Parts: sequence; structure tokens; C-alpha cells
Amino acid sequence: MFTKVKNIFSSTTQAIGLPILALLWVGFFWGTTWIASKEGVRYIPGIQMAAIRQFLAGFLYIAYFLTTKTPWPKGKQWKTIIILALLNFTLSNGLSTAGVKYISSGLGAIIAAIFPIWIVIISFFRGEKMAKLAVTGLLISFGGICIIFYEHLSDFLIPDFRLGILLSVLATITWAFGTLYTKKKATSYSPYFSLGFQMFISSILLFAFNGATGTSINLTEIPMETWLAIAYLVVIGSLVTFTIFIYTLQNLPPEMSSLYAYMNPIVAVLLGAALFDEPLTISIALGGGVTLIGLYLVNKSLRQSRKKTNILIK
Repeated sequence: MFTKVKNIFSSTTQAIGLPILALLWVGFFWGTTWIASKEGVRYIPGIQMAAIRQFLAGFLYIAYFLTTKTPWPKGKQWKTIIILALLNFTLSNGLSTAGVKYISSGLGAIIAAIFPIWIVIISFFRGEKMAKLAVTGLLISFGGICIIFYEHLSDFLIPDFRLGILLSVLATITWAFGTLYTKKKATSYSPYFSLGFQMFISSILLFAFNGATGTSINLTEIPMETWLAIAYLVVIGSLVTFTIFIYTLQNLPPEMSSLYAYMNPIVAVLLGAALFDEPLTISIALGGGVTLIGLYLVNKSLRQSRKKTNILIK
């Protein structure tokens, strides 16, 4: 399946519009995964849903690459895989899936988009200077978040809402650490095969957490709506769109391939309003727009910093 998907794109790589179409696919369909997650966690704990999704997707990835006799990761590559499994899937995906049970899917997607802010902050505490553009972006994004939550001030009195916000924010922090670690420990082995191991290892950890806390429900009690949501997340969210996303990374400059992060919240907010009657207020629309502008400036600062580093290396 992976070869067919990859060949569809590779066979027409020369077509100038294809990478852009791939980027639009990622932006739209990863936005829809917030809706699928919201539907699924209506009936089962979010951690259990994340565990099932990652187990199935990871198993399919690994099974496919075993049939193609792809070389297994070696030595220190396993350390990288385990750490990324913990950061990107066990914590980031697990926490964000659990958090969306208590907040709207659109709000969850907007919070998820702020992870570049944490990259800048983490880099600052590691001794790197903060560019003026990054500081400006941080302040604008913070202003956007304040606008979004202006109408939610009373909701902070609700424990479940506070929990959802906390889990979602923690998810963005762990994703930022995972992004920085990926950049530091980039390896040459198959990124698809690596994803499979990361998902599978993460699912084992999440299943262990469910078992230790007794928070999971019997598989036979899971309704069809949830299984359909999980199937969508596995096939569309994990297998197909991850494959296409890596294609965009290989065929588009970084400043373009990262644009999907700005599409996801818009898709999630609009679909959440249409399918779940989630509030689409002026504060969410205005605050979301301001936040995305700030994130754009932060990302632009990060790109400029990378270019300067590359020039110095050369």
C-alpha cells in the first residue's frame, strides 16, 4: 500500500502542482482527524483510543516493511526511536487525544498549532538568543490566545475544561521537544519504518498505562462509531497522510511544507461547528487568526535562523 501511494506521487514529481496538492491534503485531512478524535472519545477514554490507533497503524507499518525486507534500525537508532515514541506519540498524541474529550476539537487544534512557540522558548533556555521577529510573533500569538479565551473565562471554573486545556498544552510541549530531538538526531534509515516502530512502542506504553490505572473499557463494549473513528484515524490520519506528509517534506521547501499547521485549526474549527455544533464565535475566529499570524512570524524567525546556521556551516 505504501509503495502504491508513494509511486502515485513519485511518478509525477515533475508536475509543479502535485507537491502543493499533497500539502493541501495534509492540511485538510490532519484537520479532520481532530473531528474523528472528538467523535471517538465520546465513548471511550482518550488514552485507550490513542493506544488502539497507534497499535493498529504501527503494526501495519511494521508488517509491510517486514515483507519488503527493509533493514531494521541498528544500535543507537533504537534509542532515537524509543525517545521519539515517548515524546511524539505516547505523550503528545496521547495527551492531545485525551484532552479533546473535555474541549472542542477546534480549540484543541488551535492549541496544538502553538508548538513552535515552545521551540523558541526551549531554545532560549538552552542559551540561544531570541530574534526580535520571534519575540514579536510570541507576543502576537499570546494576544490571539487571550482573545480566544476571553469568552471561555467562566469555563475555567469547570475542572474538566481546565484538565482538557492542561493536557493539550502539555501535548504541544512534548511535540516541541520531539521536533528538536528529531532535528538533532536525524538518521538515514526509513522514516516510514521508524514511524511504525514509534507508534507500536507507544501503543504498548499506553496500553500499560490503561491497565495500571484501570481506565480502559472492554473492547466488546466499544461502539461502532468509535471503531469507525479509529479506522479513519489509522488509515487516513496515520498511514496515508503521514506518507504524503513525508513526500511534502522531500519535495517542498521547509517554509512551504510547514503551512499545513495553519490549515489544521481552520478545518477543525469549521468542521467542529458543522458536525458537533461547537461554538464558532467572533473571539475564536479573530483570536485564531491573530494566533496563526503570530505563529507564522515565529516560524519565519526559525527559518531565518536555520538559513544563517547553514551559511556559517558552509
